Formats: sequence, structure tokens, C-alpha cells
Amino acid sequence: MTTLPLDLPEPGGAVMSHTARNYDPLPVTLTSGEGSWVTDTEGRRYLDCLSAYSALNFGHRNPRLVAAARRQLDRLTLTSRAFRDDRLDEFCAALAGLCAKDAVLPMNTGAEAVESAIKLARKWGHERKGVAAGKAEIVVFEHNFHGRTTTIISFSDDPLARCGFGPYTPGFRSVPFGDAAAVEAAVTEHTVAVLVEPIQGEAGVIVPPPGFLRALRAVCDEAGVLLIADEIQSGLGRAGYTFASDHEGVEPDVYVLGKALGGGIVPLSAVVADWDILEVIRPGEHGSTFGGNPLATAVGREVIRLLEPGDLQARSAALGARALDRLVAAELPGVLEVRGRGLWWAVELESGRATGRALAEELSRRGLLAKDAHGDTVRFSPPLTTSESDLDLALGIIEEAARAIADPGS
Repeated sequence: MTTLPLDLPEPGGAVMSHTARNYDPLPVTLTSGEGSWVTDTEGRRYLDCLSAYSALNFGHRNPRLVAAARRQLDRLTLTSRAFRDDRLDEFCAALAGLCAKDAVLPMNTGAEAVESAIKLARKWGHERKGVAAGKAEIVVFEHNFHGRTTTIISFSDDPLARCGFGPYTPGFRSVPFGDAAAVEAAVTEHTVAVLVEPIQGEAGVIVPPPGFLRALRAVCDEAGVLLIADEIQSGLGRAGYTFASDHEGVEPDVYVLGKALGGGIVPLSAVVADWDILEVIRPGEHGSTFGGNPLATAVGREVIRLLEPGDLQARSAALGARALDRLVAAELPGVLEVRGRGLWWAVELESGRATGRALAEELSRRGLLAKDAHGDTVRFSPPLTTSESDLDLALGIIEEAARAIADPGS
């Protein structure tokens, strides 16, 4: 006999009785959005400072991206990779150009792209470095987040993502984030790659110490292993440059991209590298029915056009610096640290006081949407197109909400 879970009412009368409980959303039910603003079932508007974890870098229903999708909807949406279409190579050429690489392996989700990069690194290590089959190792970092597939959670240290889902996939060595010497010590004759988030997003927008990425590049060059940058959240303008790696002038061997690449309209991800790496993947060895479909690549091509002038990246850097300066100068009660880069920052609360969830809920009551991460932290990632006045409004709400939860009686 099947026992049905209790219905969980949402604001506005919505009931989620048939949706798997793998998320614990804030009590807000959204119905529409435009630019930096969204509206719930009761007609209340919110300033979106989460941007779907950076998938909406260009705002809700960006007119250029919606127009590109509509044009493609009238032509062709899917062929599978059994046939060619007239959008795929144009997109791949543009994305390769943006990354200064030769070629692109298109997929759908960020986790798929990370899985693809892991397969690519292992095959490259076997064929190019002579690592024995089944012996390849990849160095990863503590508190990483690269997705929730079985292979990826095998090298996660987040108990929520990992516990109960074993057995786990071997082949990974984890070291402290920001410690290049630990990476160097972890490299062996079996190492094929180092997989890193240039800024750790899910961990709470953790920016590594200066010089860390340059040191990683040097370690990989010395050892002859691939440097793989997971720029799924940090890339495409979010951190103030096209890629967060650009802050140190570091070019990885492999970029892993997703989220904003699909413009907040369709899932689209990619692995980008030079041919001497990507050519080890041959027909039949990897694929996806929807990967690189015409609808997604039409939107993705327009995303690249938005980024090519560089003004959104510069805007992210300038507005982000302004936001961080203001929040740090505010010396908010109960706040341990404010950190970030570009239009991507986190407010970490003092442990043992109000939780990140409490701050996120207080923000939503005041008309701003953000999300807690790892207990004491709330992260913010407003669209790169957010106006200066909306940014100032958001910062004012953050200050008011932080003070309110620090002193509930005020």
C-alpha cells in the first residue's frame, strides 16, 4: 500500500503534493518576470537577486534572447545529432572564439558538462600521458560543488548531497581550496587533471587567495596535467570578467560552462578546449540527444553576442565593487563577513545567531529574493542588467533585513 505525503500548501493557494521534495524553496510562488523583477501569485513584486543561481545573468525574458528563441521556434527545434543543423557550428565557432579555444562539446546541464569534462580528462590522460586504463586521478577541492550526479557527489564533502547514495566513484583526490602546495603534493603519475571552481559558489562565494589560480596553472604545466575551470556559475560576466579565471590572467586548458549560456530560457552547457584535447572523444563515445539542439544554440549564439562587446562584464565589475564597498562599510550587526567579486557576493552571519534561511526569508518579506547556502550564508547574484537604482534598492533592503534579524525586537 502506498502512503501519500501530506500536501504542502504554498502562498497563494498552490499545493505541491506531487512534486519530489528534493528542494526546500522559500515560500514564494512566482508567475511572471521581466528584467530584474518577478511577480508572485498574489501580484506582489520582488527584486530577483538570485538570478536562478546565475542562469539569468541577462535578466528575465531578455528581449534579444526571447526574440532569438521565437525566431528559432518557427524554424526547427530538434534534430538529434544523427543529422546536422544550420545553427550548431555557428554557435560552437562563436563560443570557441569567446574562450580563445578551438572547439566545443555542447551538452545541456552543468552537471552533464562536468561529467563530460571528467570523461574527456580521463581519456586524454590515457591516450596522451599513457596513464593505465582505470588508474586516472583528478585533483579536486574541499567544499566544491560541481553538480549532484553519482560521479560528482563521489568527490563532494557535502553530506546532504553525498550520504546514502553510495557506492561512490573512485579516482579523485581532494585538497583544501586555495592551497596550491597541497595540489602539487597530491599530483602523482596517475593525475590527469585539476578541476577547480575559480570562485566556489555553492560554498558561499568563496574567493581564493591572490595568486592561487596562477599557482595552479604553474603546477599543471609542470606536471603536464589539464587545468579544468568550472565556470558554470562564475563565468559569462558574473564575476566582472567574461570568466572568473581572467582576474588572474589564467587560461585553463578546459572551460566548463552552463547556466547563463542558455539565457535563462533553455538548458545549454559546454566543454570548450583545443583540438589536441577534444579530439580524443570520437563518434559514439559520448553524446546527448538534446545536446547542441537548434533552439538552445540559437539562444546561446545571442548570449555570446551580448557578451562580445564587454560592457556587461565591465558593468558587473563596477556595480559589484560598489555593492561590496557599501555592504562592508555598513558594518551590519551579526554579519561576520561580506565577500565576493563582480555582481556576485555573499553575506555570512555570525555562527549561533540568526541563520541564512532566516535572513533569506526576511529579505523575501521585504521584496527581495536571494537564497541561503550552508547554514549561515546568503548569496546574491542580481542580473548583470540590473539598474543602478534597483541595485541601490536591493542594498538598502539587505541592510534593513540584516539589522531586523539581528535585533528582532526593533
